[in-house]
Amino acid sequence: MTRINYLRSLVVVVIAAIVAVFLALDLGQYFTLAELRDRRDELLAFTEANLLLVIGLYMIVYIVMAGLSLPGAAILTIAGGALFGLVTGTVVVSFASTLGATLAFVVARFLLRDFVQSRFGKRLEAVNRGVEKDGAFYLLALRLVPAFPFFVINVVMALTPIRTWTFFWVSQLGMLPATAVYVNAGTQLAAVDSVGDIFSPGLLGAFALLALLPLLLKAILAWLERRRVYRGFRRPKSFDYNLVVIGGGAAGLVSAYIGSAIKARVALVEKNRMGGDCLNTGCVPSKTLLRAAGLVSEARNSKNYGIESMEARFSLAGIMDRVREVIKTIEPHDSPERYRSLGVDVVEGSAEIISPWEVEVDGRRLSARSIILATGAEPLVPPIDGLEEIDYLTSDNLWDLEELPEKLVVLGGGPIGSEMAQAFGRLGSKVTVVEMADRLLPREDPEAGQALAGRLQREGMEIALAHRAVRVESGADGNRLVCEHEGEERTIAFDRILIALGRKARTEGFGLEKLGVELNRNGTIAADGLMRTRFPNVYVCGDAAGPFQFTHVAAHQAWFASVNALLAPFWSFRADYSVIPWATFTDPEIARVGISEDEAREQGVDYEVTRYDLTGLDRAITDGHNEGFVKVLTVPGKDRILGVTIVGAQAGNMIAEFVLAMKHGLGLNKLLGTIHVYPTMMEANKYVAGNWKKDHAPQAALRWVERFHRLRR
Repeated sequence: MTRINYLRSLVVVVIAAIVAVFLALDLGQYFTLAELRDRRDELLAFTEANLLLVIGLYMIVYIVMAGLSLPGAAILTIAGGALFGLVTGTVVVSFASTLGATLAFVVARFLLRDFVQSRFGKRLEAVNRGVEKDGAFYLLALRLVPAFPFFVINVVMALTPIRTWTFFWVSQLGMLPATAVYVNAGTQLAAVDSVGDIFSPGLLGAFALLALLPLLLKAILAWLERRRVYRGFRRPKSFDYNLVVIGGGAAGLVSAYIGSAIKARVALVEKNRMGGDCLNTGCVPSKTLLRAAGLVSEARNSKNYGIESMEARFSLAGIMDRVREVIKTIEPHDSPERYRSLGVDVVEGSAEIISPWEVEVDGRRLSARSIILATGAEPLVPPIDGLEEIDYLTSDNLWDLEELPEKLVVLGGGPIGSEMAQAFGRLGSKVTVVEMADRLLPREDPEAGQALAGRLQREGMEIALAHRAVRVESGADGNRLVCEHEGEERTIAFDRILIALGRKARTEGFGLEKLGVELNRNGTIAADGLMRTRFPNVYVCGDAAGPFQFTHVAAHQAWFASVNALLAPFWSFRADYSVIPWATFTDPEIARVGISEDEAREQGVDYEVTRYDLTGLDRAITDGHNEGFVKVLTVPGKDRILGVTIVGAQAGNMIAEFVLAMKHGLGLNKLLGTIHVYPTMMEANKYVAGNWKKDHAPQAALRWVERFHRLRR
């Protein structure tokens, strides 16, 4: 046993011994209101004769009891008022309670923090960052609201990075108001001689103040925080709008729509095209391209369907024309004309926030009670040597291609890279996917990434895993990407290179830095659960907020941001990320909700796995899409769903049933008891539930049933 573990064991033994003595001798009987009232005169007389001695003994007892979280601290506080009066009692109790709390803090930190941080450090990263930045403020907020048990605060804060000195002085300050109220109640209690005295105006006032203290302190705390945040800014006396939304993508459009639907006056500012990335460069064009590539692939493989041959004649320019036609067809749904018809003031131009209530758009100043930042995201381009010297592709300019690249390198094996790699590979490009991780789709279940990699390789694409891009070289013989793999350099030739390494929040050019809006380490705009930035009236939603950069999540966040922006402080709603689905629209599709096996292991979550392979599903066989599986993670021994991964045709649609089940607490038994249309891909969801039921069948009961049927025969 190491020295530190020996000391921890010793501390535990000492604490256990003190608690055992306290319980064995029933010392708690001396820390009751009745005991204090009965011995009031005796204690007062002794205190008057030995004031300093009593103060010293009182503080020692208080510190030990508070440090070990023994019951009776509240009675001791009231006793402080009864014995020492309001002023002296408040001072004595304040220091004793703070020292006791700090003792509990130090002991809990010594015994528990290393274990907790090593076991749950990844999940606590956000908490640790918040405490490092605003730990004193958080602690003050907790201390000022007596509804939170002080001993719980001591232990919880001990597990965070907050400094001991900070904990001490903030606790001293934060506990002082409640201490004064309790001590004051004690001074009134000392004058009680009969039941009628209990209802004296002074005592009633003291306890009334105790009841109102949490509300009063919460209001004061909120007022102090607003003063701190808005210092240096002047709030307009009136506003042009209830809400100004910056950004006309998915999040901004939903925010503006909700605002107009509940009759608020809304301005929507967009400097480029309405509809944002999803309509113009993301979801819509990519799925259109994937559909065309899928048709080409089916024609090429028509023999699999009993058709001798099919010819697919096409040009990339023609497909891109179709992409633009689809965008143009959907465009009116997101157009300025439509939103103006809904009552939204659509302002075209570049927005800059000049105060928490004012936005300037090309010289025009708009004021609003609340502002929503829906600024979206843009392709992440890494600083690779030589990359800026060539005409590289991203999801923004990919749609300008008119000729099919002969050799295409896709840098990044995530959802965007995988989808575009398969699309161009099916259209005829020689595609190489370069991924730094050891599998495609690193965020997904390992089996999902392996299944996709196998499919892409069978279709003729090259998958270069565990390859780190080092530099781009250009010469008379063309372009080359130099990668590092297992300590050696490898060169991959290409005509065009697509950078598909994810997306970064778009935060520059809006005045956020000047205003003091804070960013997270990953570049997204920092927000709380109500979607508020550090300014309570400035909200953020969509890709700029994270943590999920999906159109459906952007719309989900936009509801919370807009409703909170328009109804706070009367009503506010916390964004719910408990059940977030997503899908990668490759062939096979890969859909996911909840945790994966990797995440379950990292988080220390116990789980069981139930699986159903699509090779046995009738509809998958008839369609020639019987590749894939449904994998469900459940609580051991129970049918409660923790996470689902689906690999196969229509996975993005199939996942919806599991999303509904998880959202509303329905288990696999409920799915098994639900009628599914035959023959459909959705039957796979029922069959995986059936596999779970089979694995958890009550064997003992079945043996009795078998005997019953034998007897009946």
